[in-house]
Amino acid sequence: MIVIGIDPHKSSHTATAVDPATNVDLGSLRIRSTEPDYRALLEWARRWPDHRWAVENAKGLGHHLSLWLVQQGESVVDVPSTATARVRQLSRGGRRKNDRIDAAAAACVAALQGDERPVFCEDYTSVLRVLDDRRRSLLSAKSKLVNQLHAVLRQLLPGGADVDLDSEKAAVLLRRFVPESPADVMRHRIALELVGDLRRLDVQLADISERTEITLTDCGSTLTTIFGCGSVTAGRIIARTGNPFRFASEAAFATYSGTAPVQIASADSNRHRLSRDGDRVLNSALHVIAVCQGRNLSSPGYPYVHNKIEGGMTRRSAMRCLKRQVAKKVWRTMCQDHRRWEAREQLRDPAAV
Repeated sequence: MIVIGIDPHKSSHTATAVDPATNVDLGSLRIRSTEPDYRALLEWARRWPDHRWAVENAKGLGHHLSLWLVQQGESVVDVPSTATARVRQLSRGGRRKNDRIDAAAAACVAALQGDERPVFCEDYTSVLRVLDDRRRSLLSAKSKLVNQLHAVLRQLLPGGADVDLDSEKAAVLLRRFVPESPADVMRHRIALELVGDLRRLDVQLADISERTEITLTDCGSTLTTIFGCGSVTAGRIIARTGNPFRFASEAAFATYSGTAPVQIASADSNRHRLSRDGDRVLNSALHVIAVCQGRNLSSPGYPYVHNKIEGGMTRRSAMRCLKRQVAKKVWRTMCQDHRRWEAREQLRDPAAV
């Protein structure tokens, strides 16, 4: 099988065909980021009937081309840029770097190292990813607006406003305040505008939450049945995970999410510490579930944590163990949900899955 590596850019893509048996460059083609050029690239690749595609950073600049190839029935894998950098560093040629070399490095990673991920057609996980990205962006904007409102109110009112400030509390404070100087009049006006912006963001956040719940219902997700996992947390976990079957086991998922403790074994010391690797956004979502279970008497995680503490563990170590168990439960639940979703889609349209 011939592997065709792709080095994507915003306005152009470079493809290089590599024979995995001999590691020989069989040819290269540079195209523009347009659909007619995509078709020319596909026609060029058909000179090798048995081939597959390795796209560097398929979730970034190679996103559109990767999905287009998948829709054409091609086999496509996503190669991380860090893996291609290792290939360039260890190969001959010193520090030479160009688009053709980068594309060949992506093909070598897919052919020899196996450090790649299959690219699938977009489904409900992509929808939830878009919603989660939008929600995080709105929350970041809201935090900036609240900080600006605090700064203005601190200049208007003695002592400013309380820490837990929202749009309604700020509106009450501003209704009671009567500006006297021209500067205070302008500050009062700016503060009212900030309150209006906050109210608009609150409406948008509520709409995002509602659309997330609808998407979770449509795809048949049961993550919300796990204690401590609400709709926002469930949507974020699915969005950051994608297809759960891309992980070979729950241990691989735990490593990806940073919930697998790292063993520290040296001489007479043998202990485990918190992993600081993995997807930190996904890790944070799992941490929310673990904290909710560790603090609530009616949750399944509460007795688990206290049994660990009674066995001699510190509470921090016990919570790390609980987070690992939560990751296992979450991954298995997502696999069951995705399997049911695939079966349902197969019944609707046999060619869809």
